[in-house]
Formats: sequence, structure tokens, C-alpha cells
Amino acid sequence: MDATFWALVGLVLFFALLIYLKVPGKIGGSLDNRADTIRKELEDARKMREEAQALLSDYQRKRHEAEGEAEAIIAEANSEAERLTVETNKALEEMIARRTKAAEEKIAQAETQAIAEVRAKAADIAVAAAEHILSAKVKDKVADDILAKSIAQVKDRLN
Repeated sequence: MDATFWALVGLVLFFALLIYLKVPGKIGGSLDNRADTIRKELEDARKMREEAQALLSDYQRKRHEAEGEAEAIIAEANSEAERLTVETNKALEEMIARRTKAAEEKIAQAETQAIAEVRAKAADIAVAAAEHILSAKVKDKVADDILAKSIAQVKDRLN
């Protein structure tokens, strides 16, 4: 019975004690529990990854839709701006034409009025000149009758 034998006996007793206290089962159970925990964490991580992928694809789809809507809004705004530009130019041209026509009408009216004033002034001057000439050459009642008729004729023809 040497030391090696007692070392072997101690080792066998140690393993027997471990088996009696069910240490290998506890270690195996602990490892199984840890494996289950890791499996659950992996499953949760997979689910979270799938949810993240779904969210990512949803946000990408929404972004593409928003970009499409933005492009449509920009296109509509551009066409509206072009339409408004055309309408504004047309309205401006019409306003310029109306004002030009109104100015031309005022000028024509002013010309007509000026001609009428010149004619009236000329008639007054002609009547005064005729009255002066006739009064100097013709006398008495005949002169008054001729003068009255001449003045009336000149006024009628000039006005």
C-alpha cells in the first residue's frame, strides 16, 4: 500500500462523492439551462433582426413613396408656375393694349376738342373781321341786315 494506491483510492472516493452529490447532473443541468438561455437569446435576436428588417423595408418603401410624391408636387408646382406666368403675361399684354387704346382715344378726343376750339376761335375772329369790314363800308339799315345775315351764315358754316 503505497502512496499511489492511496492517491487512487482518494481519487475514486472523490469521484464517488461527486456522483453521490449529483454534481455531474447539476453541472449538466446548469449547462442545459445556460444552453436554453442562449437559445432563447438567439431566438429573440433573430426575431428582433426580422422586425428590424421589416421596419427598414417599410421605411424604405415610405421614403420611396415620399420621394415620388415630392417629385409629383414639384412637377405640379412647375406646371402651375408656367401656367401662371402665361396667364400673367397675357393679362399684362391685355392691360397694356387697353391702356394704349385709352391713351389713343384721349389723344383723339383732345385733337377733336382742339380742332373744335380752333374752329370756334377762327369763326369768332372771322365774324369780328367781317363785322368790322362791313361796318366800315356799309351803313344804315341795309348794313345791319347784311351784317346779321353774314354773321349767322359764318357761324353756321364754321361750327
